[in-house]
Amino acid sequence: MRSAFRSQAPRYPEDWTDFPAGEQIKQAITQVCDDYTQRIFGYHFVKLGSLSAQIPLKQSPIRNIISQVPYSAMHVSRDNLSDSTISSAEGMEGVNSSSQGLEDAKHQHGKLSDATLSNTLTDSHTFMGKDSSASPKIVGQSHQLPFSENSIDGFLLANELDFAQDPHEILREVDRVITQSGYVIISGFNPLSLAGIAKFLPVKRDNKLHDARFFTSYRIKDWLQLLGFEIVEQRQIMFSTLFFQPRWEYSKNIQHYLSAYFPWCSAMYVILARKRVMPMTAIRPKLQLKRQFSPVGAASARTSSYNKAES
Repeated sequence: MRSAFRSQAPRYPEDWTDFPAGEQIKQAITQVCDDYTQRIFGYHFVKLGSLSAQIPLKQSPIRNIISQVPYSAMHVSRDNLSDSTISSAEGMEGVNSSSQGLEDAKHQHGKLSDATLSNTLTDSHTFMGKDSSASPKIVGQSHQLPFSENSIDGFLLANELDFAQDPHEILREVDRVITQSGYVIISGFNPLSLAGIAKFLPVKRDNKLHDARFFTSYRIKDWLQLLGFEIVEQRQIMFSTLFFQPRWEYSKNIQHYLSAYFPWCSAMYVILARKRVMPMTAIRPKLQLKRQFSPVGAASARTSSYNKAES
């Protein structure tokens, strides 16, 4: 399998407004996620990355939803934290809140220590801050998840793999902490589209879309299947170049027509996959072993044939 590691990390988008058609992309992904999340049940759901954190999951039956974003998206510094907040953070079990840990998180080199998920969900926003209109946030890298194994029921990776230096490492971490029947939602840019062609054109070079990896959906599904995920559904959305602000609202009929007859040329795709773990079953022994060779039968057969020859 060809490696997806890149020596230089792409420019990371902190908001959907970093793209010309960011709001339209966000709305299209939100509509699909509203449908997908209604099928996901459990106790804990994680939105991984800055773009994922801004996707509202209002239709999700899971109430414990937490966002993990990089430090650059939080703009958290030790000077902005009150003494009471720091002292309460230092007593947390789910976060490495020592002085060195705070500095490491500030420079995106630290890793949140492993602990029980309940402590992390209840206390993490005390250290990182909590927006009244958003889910609690944890500062951390996507390839270093501070959750226990087999503890998360669902993940949302909204174009997180497109701006990852090593997407394989992120998926391995997701596979480590997801439950045996957990779900993962992944959205990405389609290279076989007008947006994929515009990526190589000398237009709007300052746009962060030029740094996106543009993995094909077949490649993403291949990675998931190697990790034991079953592809449940895939939807093609956003038939646009994405590099320009749309000046007119796309008709739903046109979008539906293109999605039905030309799905390969959509600018984006959204994949829903489920983790499958096959249980090991013991091999039952046979009730009675059938003998393959009987010396008594062979001896009697030789005797009868000898008697027939003499007569």
